[in-house]
Amino acid sequence: MATKAVRVLIVDDSLFMREYIASALSGDPGIEIVGKAGDPYEARDKILELKPDVMTLDINMPKMSGIDFLKKLMPQYPLPVVVISAVSSSVFDALDAGAVDFITKPELKTERDKQQFISEMTVKIKIASIAKVGQFKHSHERTVALAKKAAQSADGLIAIGASTGGTEATLSILRELGSDLPGIVIVQHMPPVFTKLYAERLNNICQMEIREAKDKDEIKPGTVLIAPGGLHMGVVKRGNGLAVECREGEKVSGHCPSVDYLFDSVAKLKGIKRLGIIMTGMGSDGAKGLLAMRQSGASTIGQDQKTCVVYGMPAVAYRIGAVEKEMALGDIARGIYDWHSRAAVM
Repeated sequence: MATKAVRVLIVDDSLFMREYIASALSGDPGIEIVGKAGDPYEARDKILELKPDVMTLDINMPKMSGIDFLKKLMPQYPLPVVVISAVSSSVFDALDAGAVDFITKPELKTERDKQQFISEMTVKIKIASIAKVGQFKHSHERTVALAKKAAQSADGLIAIGASTGGTEATLSILRELGSDLPGIVIVQHMPPVFTKLYAERLNNICQMEIREAKDKDEIKPGTVLIAPGGLHMGVVKRGNGLAVECREGEKVSGHCPSVDYLFDSVAKLKGIKRLGIIMTGMGSDGAKGLLAMRQSGASTIGQDQKTCVVYGMPAVAYRIGAVEKEMALGDIARGIYDWHSRAAVM
C-alpha cells in the first residue's frame, strides 16, 4: 500500500524562499505542498483551511515573529513545525515554544549547499510528520529539589544521547539537577555553531556548569560537556580522571557527533561507575553503544514511548536489550539521583 504523502504548508515572508522551498520539496513523492503563506496571519487561515501535516516556518517575519506565532498556535492547534532560520539562539526559543526541529537557512551559493539543504529539509519534515507535539513541555519553574546530601561522592560518569526533541528534553532534566553529581557528557544531534549556542543557553538556566566540549577537556563533577557539532566526542582516562577527545571523522550510525561513538567509548572505561541515558530521536544511533555499556556493567535508562517526541532511538535500544529501565521524561532526573545514591555506597 502506498504511503500517504506528508502535506506541508510553507510559511516565509520571502517570496523567493517560499517558491524555492516549494519547488525543492515537490520533487519528493512523499511530500505534497498544500499551501504557502507570507506571514503568520495568512498562515493561520491556511492552517484552518488546509489542515497540513507539517508546517515550515521562518522566524523573522513582519506583523508577528515566528516564535510569537508558535506561542499562540501550539496551545490551540498543535502542529508539527520545522523552523527554517539563520544561525541564531532564537531557534531554541522556537523549540521551547513547540517546534519539533530546525534547519539552518543556507546561502545557496553552491549546488552542494542547495542539495544539502533540500535533503535535510526533506528528512526533517518527514520525521516531524510522525512526531508528538503539544505534550510534555517542561515547566519553567524548578519543581523538585532532588539533591540528596547523603550522596557526597561525585565519582562516576553520566552519558546522555538524544536527537529530535532532545534539546528541550535534555533541558527539562538538567534544570532539575544540582552541582552535586558526577560529570555529564552529552551528544545531541545538532550542526556546528548551534551546539555552542545551546550549551550557553543551558548554562544560563541550569545549576551545573555547561559548555561545549573542547578536545582534552577534563570531565569534572558538577559540569556538563556537550559534543561540538561536526565532531565525534569520546571519553578516555587521563591520569586519575577522565577527559574528552573531540575528533573529526566519518559519520557513525548516520551522525557526527554520534551517540554510539560516545557510548562505545564509555563502555570501554574500567573501574568507573557509569550511567547511560538514551532519549527521544529518530533512527537507531546510540542503541548499540548503550548495549555495549550495559554489557560492560553500566546502568542504563531509556526514555519511554509516551514522553518521546519521536520514539526511535530509545525503541531500538529497548528492543535489543540495551535499556535496563524505561522511564518517563519527568522521572529521569530522579532516576539519576537514585543511581548516584546507589553508586555512592557500592
